[in-house]
Amino acid sequence: MRISKKGLYALEAMIRLARNYPESTKISNIAAAEDIPQKFLELILLDLKTARFVDSLRGAQGGYLLRRPPRDIFLGEIIRAIDGPLAPIADNESLKRLVKYDKKHSALYQVFLDVRDAAAKILDHTSLAQLAGRPGGSSRS
Repeated sequence: MRISKKGLYALEAMIRLARNYPESTKISNIAAAEDIPQKFLELILLDLKTARFVDSLRGAQGGYLLRRPPRDIFLGEIIRAIDGPLAPIADNESLKRLVKYDKKHSALYQVFLDVRDAAAKILDHTSLAQLAGRPGGSSRS
């Protein structure tokens, strides 16, 4: 499984929003706190808004905020929204077909399927709330 820089920045921004939940946070504050280029962050937040993870507020108190509580947003869904499937090679259905029809390499493909399933299980059961509350996280900005 490969997570792009965009995916990593999306996760970092979402964790920052989880730390500030339920208040909104300005893009400039997220960018500074997480060391993300602001223009790139703007594009990422638009993608996250389209995927219905965040809302934006206008005005002096404006910024971005999570649409759902941090405990209800999981890393796997964010990664899929930004980077697509979690499979290390091909998507889940392609891997299943390879295991079924390519007998010569089916054991190898099954390992990749098992890796994808293990990674998905961890990512699909780790919420933003869990990461926002872990020691080593930065303080609210």
